[in-house]
Amino acid sequence: MSQLKPEPIGRTALAVEITNRLRQMILEGQLQPGEKINEKLLTTQFGVSRTPLREALKVLAAEGLLELIPHRGAVITRQSEAELAEVFQVLAALEALAGELAALNATEAEIARIATMTAELRRSYDETDRPTYFRINQAIHKAILHAAKNESLAKSHELLAYRVQRARYQANLTPERWRAAVEEHEAIANALATRDAANCATLMKNHLLRKFASISAQ
Repeated sequence: MSQLKPEPIGRTALAVEITNRLRQMILEGQLQPGEKINEKLLTTQFGVSRTPLREALKVLAAEGLLELIPHRGAVITRQSEAELAEVFQVLAALEALAGELAALNATEAEIARIATMTAELRRSYDETDRPTYFRINQAIHKAILHAAKNESLAKSHELLAYRVQRARYQANLTPERWRAAVEEHEAIANALATRDAANCATLMKNHLLRKFASISAQ
């Protein structure tokens, strides 16, 4: 496990802050699949006790990013290509529905906000800022789901999205795929702006399937 500079965390919302930091370490590959979490090292690096750390581990286990194994501790999960393929197929269908419903139900303010975030996404790509890109990317997908105005859809999507967020973060590793992903987002924003529900659904579905294809090719 790569060493972090000691950076004590403030006492406010310790478990949440630790969860966010550990999640980012997993997404960025600082913690590798199959690697055991060294609780003693992390408590020292974060300047916290084991209680908030273990609370964070439970959250990440619920998200599917790690497993809590009796007598062994927390281990970063491994995901097979078959498992990812199944989840991405379902997610692609859900996002297609989200795109269709958002084009029909989104307010003008919601569409404008998604357009603004898409411009920010382009800027983060131009600046090669992957953490910001991933954060904005997630925000756009959440905004589209919210604009779809379907709570059952949003909840179903959230449950599955946790299982593939590491793969999604690492999917745009090549310059070609990253550029294509930005262009796909711009096409989605345009489809929303023109209220083209069918096209938006197709674009959203293909965006997810291409992302999985890029993962499979790695």
